[in-house]
Amino acid sequence: MSHKRRMCALICYSLLLLLNLHTVVAAACHADDQSGLLAFKAAIKHDPTKILATWKPGTDCCTWNGITCRDARVTSVYLSAPEDAPGAYLAGHISPAISKLRFLDGLYLLDLKNISGRIPDSLFTLPDLQFVYLENNKLSGLIPFEFGNLTKLYSLSLAGNRFVGRIPSSLGALTQLNQLKLGGNLLNGPVPAAIGNLTTLTYLGLQNNMLIGRVPNFSTLKNLLFLYLSGNSFSGPIPASIASLAPKLVDLTLGRNNLTGRIPDFFSKFKSLDTLDLSSNRLTGTVPKSFANLTKIFNLDLSRNLLVDPFPSLFVKGIESLDLSYNRFNLGTIPKWVQSSPIIYSLKLARCGLRMRMEDFKPAETYFYDYIDLSENEITGSPVQLLNQTEYLVSFRGSGNKLKFDFEKLRFAKTLTELDLSRNLVYGKVPSAVAQLKKLNVSYNHLCGKLPTTSFSASAFVGNDCLCGSPLGACR
Repeated sequence: MSHKRRMCALICYSLLLLLNLHTVVAAACHADDQSGLLAFKAAIKHDPTKILATWKPGTDCCTWNGITCRDARVTSVYLSAPEDAPGAYLAGHISPAISKLRFLDGLYLLDLKNISGRIPDSLFTLPDLQFVYLENNKLSGLIPFEFGNLTKLYSLSLAGNRFVGRIPSSLGALTQLNQLKLGGNLLNGPVPAAIGNLTTLTYLGLQNNMLIGRVPNFSTLKNLLFLYLSGNSFSGPIPASIASLAPKLVDLTLGRNNLTGRIPDFFSKFKSLDTLDLSSNRLTGTVPKSFANLTKIFNLDLSRNLLVDPFPSLFVKGIESLDLSYNRFNLGTIPKWVQSSPIIYSLKLARCGLRMRMEDFKPAETYFYDYIDLSENEITGSPVQLLNQTEYLVSFRGSGNKLKFDFEKLRFAKTLTELDLSRNLVYGKVPSAVAQLKKLNVSYNHLCGKLPTTSFSASAFVGNDCLCGSPLGACR
């Protein structure tokens, strides 16, 4: 086909699309849909940023903000707080009249903060629902058992609300479910065995609840890519059944539970694993040498356990985030495989038995560092060269070491919000740049001179040689 003919065909196709779009827009929405949506709006008592301003009687509801129609029937309601309006929210409840939207297949109420009350029973009379995202609101009560009747559901998210009680076993009937997100609620009890029926799941988020018992057997969920179980009260060892998820699993978080025993050797089989969080448990023993096989790991958090030396060398192309803090390691120096990482953002090695000069820490890349925590070690020397090379540093914690340098030589990245240099040997004056910080602690050093004007309390500056001025005593 010649260039001209191709262009002509493309223009004709575009005109057909525009004609079809015009036809859809021109058709006014069904009266039942408009009635249901106006009832929804009436149940909203506060809308300070006018999210629902276009929802007006007598206008085509298919043109309203957040509404999608097909053949003049509402198929989707998508309402979220605009990212550029941090004060945006909707306050009220979900009207039972939502059931008038007979062709609804997607309901998205995201980050609206103050949608409260219970999910109306009428929602479960909508047979075509495939996507229900009611995230980050204040919905409460039990998770309705009737969700199990919505057998066409592909995604269900109730994350970030105030749901209580147990996870209903009826969810096991949703065999087409691809995503189940229940994190950030007040759910308790064990995870029902029926969740194992959801064999098409790729995402399971149960984090930050009050779930108890052993980590469930998820061996039937072989399509899982993301499994989030952190921030609960699961107990016992990490089960061998987790190994069955090895071929595909990308993220696994088990942090902030009550897990005991050793870290299993089977993690070496997880060839796709990107994120592993086992932090804040009571895991003991050594980290398996087979961790060297985790060549794709980018985020590794083993902090706040009872792990001991030796720590294995990892053969990673780059690690974005590493936290080994508050175990029983005696690393001596920062591992070479960490220093050679080209993309590291966060490095946390607090109380890891580091005995080194700060000048000997020569990472291949410093530009992208966001967070560095080297607290409670035996590090000497000056961090000035390292920190002055960072452009996006948000937080540096180096308390409880033997760092010795002139504070005024430290350059503050524009992004820096937290600096903790307490209990070191820092000298000189406190620079005025500290005023940009949200958190500061330079107590118990050898600083001297008049303090710049800041909003920090005296505890940020006590224990120095001769600092004066507010919030400390007046200068003489």
